[in-house]
Amino acid sequence: MAKPYLPKVVTANDLLRGDVIWLDAQGGWVRSLAEAAVFDTPQTAEAALKSAAAQVDKVVGAYLADIRLVGGEPEPVHFREEMRVRGAFANLDLTP
Repeated sequence: MAKPYLPKVVTANDLLRGDVIWLDAQGGWVRSLAEAAVFDTPQTAEAALKSAAAQVDKVVGAYLADIRLVGGEPEPVHFREEMRVRGAFANLDLTP
């Protein structure tokens, strides 16, 4: 039996800054998972990924990430995505 489809978001890294970004409903990029577009079907998710991956002047490594909706807000399903949301260096002050 096939696994049930989980909603998806498109995530990548900003080409110039390197930080984690998510595709929004307007096709732009945001730095908050809460602002990301959620794709409820494989067809819409794949189309969004194709569009995002073509933005080679803005992003690197675009891919689809599983999420769950909790109170209408997207939350990561996998540990990797949780780390990307929180930031691996969230507690470090990296200002020069």
